[in-house]
Amino acid sequence: MNVVQTFDDIVIGAGHNGLTTAAYLARVGRRVLVLERSDHVGGASISARTFPGMDARLSRYSYLVSLMPRQIITDLDLDVRLVRRRYSSYTPLPRRPELGLLVDNGDPEATRASFASTTGSDADHDAWQRFYGRMERLAQRVFPTVTEPLRSADELRTLVDDDELWSALVDAPIGQLIESTFADDTVRGVVATDALIGTFADLHDPSLRQNICLLYHLIGGGTGDWDVPIGGMGSVSGALARSAAAAGADIRTGARVVAVDPDTGVVEWDGGSAQGSMVHAGCAPTVLNSMLDRPVITEPTPQGAQLKINLLLNRLPRLRDTTVDPMAAFAGTFHINEDFSQVQSAYAAAAAGRIPSPAPCEIYCHTLSDRSILGPDLDDMQTLTLFGLHMPPELFSEPTALQQAVDSTLASLDSVLAEPIADVIARDGNGQPCIEARSPLDLQDSVGLPGGNIFHRSLQWPWAETADEVGTWGVETLHSRLTICGAGARRGGGVSGIPGHNAAQFALGR
Repeated sequence: MNVVQTFDDIVIGAGHNGLTTAAYLARVGRRVLVLERSDHVGGASISARTFPGMDARLSRYSYLVSLMPRQIITDLDLDVRLVRRRYSSYTPLPRRPELGLLVDNGDPEATRASFASTTGSDADHDAWQRFYGRMERLAQRVFPTVTEPLRSADELRTLVDDDELWSALVDAPIGQLIESTFADDTVRGVVATDALIGTFADLHDPSLRQNICLLYHLIGGGTGDWDVPIGGMGSVSGALARSAAAAGADIRTGARVVAVDPDTGVVEWDGGSAQGSMVHAGCAPTVLNSMLDRPVITEPTPQGAQLKINLLLNRLPRLRDTTVDPMAAFAGTFHINEDFSQVQSAYAAAAAGRIPSPAPCEIYCHTLSDRSILGPDLDDMQTLTLFGLHMPPELFSEPTALQQAVDSTLASLDSVLAEPIADVIARDGNGQPCIEARSPLDLQDSVGLPGGNIFHRSLQWPWAETADEVGTWGVETLHSRLTICGAGARRGGGVSGIPGHNAAQFALGR
């Protein structure tokens, strides 16, 4: 192999984490090459004009920001604006959809009244306040450590200083804590869904992967809030790309890496090769393994679990619950058929190879927080991002399965509306309904997520699980010149930049 160019660092993949690594390293004067297989940067954190003839830039895959530390935004001088949502969630009661639970962060008394009207007492509201108060305290203590070398579990437990909560989160399935804390099935379900986004698991699964998912969803920013990126998700990856390029990083698209020699740092791609003192893989570990003679991580094939549907609407639909303004209901996370018992039944159905019915799902409307993603001709329109739970890749092996899953999910949504969602879906320039659906298999094909797993692999606890890991960055591999800088690193997953930051710190520390 004739190597023409040498670099200090070669980054595989221009997703937001790879770009974070590149930006940090280039800004201290290192020579950085970024190789991206597609014709654009951003990976799963992009905005796209999905519907022909419609000037709407949707966050096509990922859609909200929770885990990105402000430190990264400041360090890299990112032109990124994140907006906090006033409404946390709205949940119509599946058994009585003309009534719903609205959690309004701007009006605590209205939230208390909504709990009382839907559950029949103040007990679950009080339990809610205590639970999330304790989780916020935990988040404030754990989240700052994710951009530091790994601490031991015992150190984190001492730092959290709440042994009862720690044991409930780390030692037993999260379903037990939810059931012992809340009485109402709907309230339990609202809490439980944070343990299931992108994770295919029973809430009582002894593996505790649902516990880890819940923890990541509730520690972001030290508050657990999920923020709206102004301009769409592409504004985040775009800002990272500009930061890296301005610092001198060489970003090349259309460059599919085919081989990596971790001993020499030689990377070969379609049409070229180069050598780096360090190589940082922003791709999924199983994808990286395909480039190596010897795998860096051996584990079962990752498995995603979600159906993603993007919609463009002429207007928001009317609700069966006439006491709640749709502008409030859709502004936060809109939970549909996600009672605790329903998500458990849906898991059982999917595990048996059946598309769940009713399909548990949740929706959010970007345009209620940020109109900038719509062109001037679409002033009255709204976007909806729908995320269906318990939709593993095995359900989509048949050609008609995707349409069946979409139909089941939209029927689930219709069950809480006063009119069919089809009546308000816009038509594109070709006269077709503005609906885009992506199964886990589509995510695998389009953005290289094995099994459609949005975390690249099963999430891991954000602390060292062995003595050997203490003091490391959670990005190291068995090869000293090769790191995992993407979501597959420890403390990966989500739109965070955390593993990208940590890979850069490891490289600089060498």
